[in-house]
Amino acid sequence: MNRLLHPVDALFPGERPFPVIPSCDHYAGTERFMRRALALQAEKGPVFDVTLDLEDGAIAGREREHAELVVELLAGPANALGMAGVRIHDCTSPWWRQDVDVLVRGAGARIAHITLPKATAARQVVEMITYIQNACAAARLGRDIPIHVLIETHGALQDAFKIAALPWMATLEFGLMDFVSEHHGAIGAEAMRTPGQFEHALVRRAKTIIAAAALAHGLVPVHNVTTDLERPGQAGDDARRGRREFGFLRMWSIHPSQIEPIIAAFAPDDAEVSTACAVLLAAQAAQWGPIRHEGRLHDRASYRFHWELLQRARMAGRPLPAEASAAFFAPEGHAAS
Repeated sequence: MNRLLHPVDALFPGERPFPVIPSCDHYAGTERFMRRALALQAEKGPVFDVTLDLEDGAIAGREREHAELVVELLAGPANALGMAGVRIHDCTSPWWRQDVDVLVRGAGARIAHITLPKATAARQVVEMITYIQNACAAARLGRDIPIHVLIETHGALQDAFKIAALPWMATLEFGLMDFVSEHHGAIGAEAMRTPGQFEHALVRRAKTIIAAAALAHGLVPVHNVTTDLERPGQAGDDARRGRREFGFLRMWSIHPSQIEPIIAAFAPDDAEVSTACAVLLAAQAAQWGPIRHEGRLHDRASYRFHWELLQRARMAGRPLPAEASAAFFAPEGHAAS
């Protein structure tokens, strides 16, 4: 009997896999909020990431102390799921190299990602990534730390495709507030929120470029924050528009009440999951040759689509049919799954 090939082996041989990460990245900067975020993550399970913020979280003059606190949280029991990253200071700050040194030496094995803010050109991102790589080598870390880059300046937007092509990259993220501010009043404040952020031509252009650059290089495009904290559902509505109109696959949360609406907005619905499972199981039985399902032809292109959809559903905590779960996500299955 022929061995049934796993989708990763059949559909992506020799390729760099598309990052499989949660659709929500929750930001927290103060000690109270960081501890609260990690506790909530441990309670809800691996359905969202946490980013601990050194850029906006540290009190002036206490930058090293704050970085050491983040190391304590990352390396300790609070980081129960190992799904917490860090946003460091920007490339013009005197603190960013210290951030990297403290983080890599103290908790390099436990950092889920490092986010780089406010670059104005690809060369600055190159400098920061190179420094991180050298710090990892000096610490004999033996792993690549995924890099997330915020696009929030004119220069970074212009270099978006160059930045996306750099090593260790996992996401491109839109910093709406700083981007609008960079226009010196040419874009009104209404574009920092809905519906303006989806209507202004320059903001729509930025979102389109960021999503296109990310996806062209196999990265996850990340939508900007929703600042409306009175209506948690607004974050979910913005996530849906970001996904449907621009192709974003992930979004920031800045309040715990936004997490579930964002996850729900990006998660495939039950009908999509059911179709994906049926198509993939039939394809696996056919050794990944073309099949016909409900009157439609499916081949490797649609198999890839359905496989990535199924991974997003699982990451969002959606229940999968037992047969598909056993075939594709059993503990003894492919490591990349």
